[in-house]
Amino acid sequence: RFLRKSCRNFWKRKKNCVTRPVDFCISSEIDVLEIVRQCSTPSSPLSCVLCDESQFFTPAQVEQLFYVAVELDIPVICYGLRTDFLLHGFAGATRLLELAHSIEEMKTICACGRKACCNARKVNGEFVFEGSQVAIDQTENVGYESLCAQCYLKERSAYFSRGEQSK
Repeated sequence: RFLRKSCRNFWKRKKNCVTRPVDFCISSEIDVLEIVRQCSTPSSPLSCVLCDESQFFTPAQVEQLFYVAVELDIPVICYGLRTDFLLHGFAGATRLLELAHSIEEMKTICACGRKACCNARKVNGEFVFEGSQVAIDQTENVGYESLCAQCYLKERSAYFSRGEQSK
């Protein structure tokens, strides 16, 4: 089954990857453990639970996924970000890092060629370093770019030196 926390669209779409429909979009109120229990029956057991955008799960939902893995003995694979565009941890990601049996980093490369470890937000093509933790493109052109720490700090310094921050 494929669980997705953020439901901007109902299809798992990534460049050069398999595309498949999302089985469940998970809101903050949903009990993930109960959904998995309902979906995994003796006649049709689940082989794995795959979760995307896992940084948006609540800490309680991450604990429910831990129970899925331990008590129901169903492997759980989560994909998500550690930190937001301000390098602050997401509550769900923090709890996931605390409970994970193993962690594998999917490496990305900054435009400069170094290993990217930061997620920078762009609004209308310009880097921004203020705002709410979650911003999904609705009225402005919001996007994210993976940067190495050096490029992130360079862009952050440039942003604040231009005085573009909120007054």
